[in-house]
Amino acid sequence: MRGLRFIVMTVVMAFAALAAPALAQPIGPGPHVHIQLVAETDTPAPNGEVALAFVSTPDPGWHAYWLNPGDAGLPTRATWSLPYPVTAGAIDYPVPGRLTIAGLMNYVYEGPYALLVKLRIGGEHGADTTLPIKVHLDYLVCTNAICVPEKADLETVLTVGDGKVAPERQAQFDGWRAALPRPLGSEAAYQLTGDTLRIAVPYPAGAAAGDAYFFPATLDMVDYAAPQKVTRDGDRLVIETKAKGTVRSGPIEGVLSTAAGQGFSIRAVPGVVPAASGAAPAAQGVWMTVLIAFAGAVLGGVLLNIMPCVFPILSLKALSLAKANDGEGRPRADALAYAAGVILVCLALGGTLLAIRAAGSNVGWAFQLQDPRVILVLLLLMTGIALNLAGLFELSAPGFVNRMGASGAGGSFMTGALAAFIATPCTGPFMGAALAATLVLPWAGALAIFGGLGLGIALPFLLIGFVPALRRRLPRPGAWMVTFRHILSVPMFLTAIALAWVLGREAGVDGMALGLVAALLAGLGLWWAGARQVTGKRAWLAPLLLIVPAVAMVALIHPAPAGAVKAAGNAEPFSEARLAELTAQGKPVFAYFTADWCLTCKVNEKAVIETDAVAKALADGKVTVLVGDWTDGNPALGHFIEKHNRAGVPLYLWYKPGQAEPEVLPQILTQSMIEGLAAAK
Repeated sequence: MRGLRFIVMTVVMAFAALAAPALAQPIGPGPHVHIQLVAETDTPAPNGEVALAFVSTPDPGWHAYWLNPGDAGLPTRATWSLPYPVTAGAIDYPVPGRLTIAGLMNYVYEGPYALLVKLRIGGEHGADTTLPIKVHLDYLVCTNAICVPEKADLETVLTVGDGKVAPERQAQFDGWRAALPRPLGSEAAYQLTGDTLRIAVPYPAGAAAGDAYFFPATLDMVDYAAPQKVTRDGDRLVIETKAKGTVRSGPIEGVLSTAAGQGFSIRAVPGVVPAASGAAPAAQGVWMTVLIAFAGAVLGGVLLNIMPCVFPILSLKALSLAKANDGEGRPRADALAYAAGVILVCLALGGTLLAIRAAGSNVGWAFQLQDPRVILVLLLLMTGIALNLAGLFELSAPGFVNRMGASGAGGSFMTGALAAFIATPCTGPFMGAALAATLVLPWAGALAIFGGLGLGIALPFLLIGFVPALRRRLPRPGAWMVTFRHILSVPMFLTAIALAWVLGREAGVDGMALGLVAALLAGLGLWWAGARQVTGKRAWLAPLLLIVPAVAMVALIHPAPAGAVKAAGNAEPFSEARLAELTAQGKPVFAYFTADWCLTCKVNEKAVIETDAVAKALADGKVTVLVGDWTDGNPALGHFIEKHNRAGVPLYLWYKPGQAEPEVLPQILTQSMIEGLAAAK
């Protein structure tokens, strides 16, 4: 079939050349597409993966071809020469463009583009092992008048090491990955009626679709040159076009292009697809989508209050609630201030997330905790809060600190802001689908969902602040509050310890040591301030000599070099290649995605996944466990997580034998749940 395509293309180009002699001038020597092999890191970690890019630049007037070239042409073919046991995955293609020549539709690249490939580095390779990588590429390049087969022999040498990626190289690959089609997450459906193929793609009515076009990756299913009619129909796009030959009963895969160089990966299965009615106006559809997602975000935010992620910061709010029964208190003002802090931080984080993604980087929810500098700031903050609750010092001066201190509306606002910042590492029930919707909705709708999440987190405290009957159930203020306050310092100290551990995971032992030194300096400065408060001296001027250097040490923290994922027990590090291999063999797979800064993830792991009972059940059921560690915000894992309608971790997937599509498990696991799945056949 590929040979026939080439013959057809050559004949057509020949006729085109006769019809347009001006275009049939002698061509210069090749190559006409210049290709450079670039590795994301020159020192990949053992038992890990490294991305390679074929950075391609066509000469003016020339073009190369997509995975499915269309009516004529050939895709790029790679023949690898790799040291054992290094293996190469399939080529990932960016979204192509369209070019019609003599009535034939071609899917091409007419400007610079990059093809990406993942190499898996086997664990047998020790540190400093050199890996010679060679690849032979065969590809077809054409103008509107002539085609020329070309080839390229590319090579590089990698050295097994720490996996560290240089910032400039990371920026390059983030840009190239941004050109790849993103997973839509939801499955599409198609129906063949006569020679008409109709595909229904789930797509929010208000999400920008631009000049939508479906590029079929499955060969010989669609008449490529036939026009495509794309109609919005509520929360779906309906694509109608002409089928080619006999359409098989299997799935159709392809890419839905929504804008220049942007698109979504589509997998459509046979089903019933009614013709588009066009009755639902786009504005009505987007607001319905936003309202549903907003409701899910509010409910998810409410439930987030009982998730482990928020437990520590609720210690602070417990004091405020206890004070709410004081006759001189202002519970409504405090509740509104707390809600404002939560909602504004959620909006700020959501807006930053959308801006970073629009710039081409693949980040997800809780992106801020993937930076060890943020972890150190939180470590210092939690240390200060714990020492304050323990009674070491009081926030009584200077004036601006007092206004934003632990009492009054300013304190409630800051408590709410901190609660939202701490809560974001995890996604709870109902949050996953709501946050995933923000990835395709317009900015205004997406920000409304982030605001709904903040409203949900703050809702219990708004109810207590505005409903006197609920406040009357709280204990009356008294001397017991001093002891209660000291007790509440304990979970804050524990949180500081947990943050120090996360800092060590992200910045290495040296980074953790630097963080502990900073915490010690800050603690000494706060102790000094408390001692001066007792004697009535000006409390803060001298201690700042210690506190300021402690905060300045944030600039010295850097991420540790990336290394191989250390999976617990018999688990293996996750890779899409390994997952595809296991599912093709018909083996059951439990894949879970975690991060060191996600407390809910760690609770599930210690209380369920890593227990002896669950480990035995998984072993008895011959279930392979794959672990995806998203602590450092790995973009490849981020793409995979998005594919399953999630914007963050935890994510738990169960693949039954012989099934390629997983069951998405709840975000709170139980031992009986995993044991039951492992025992089922």
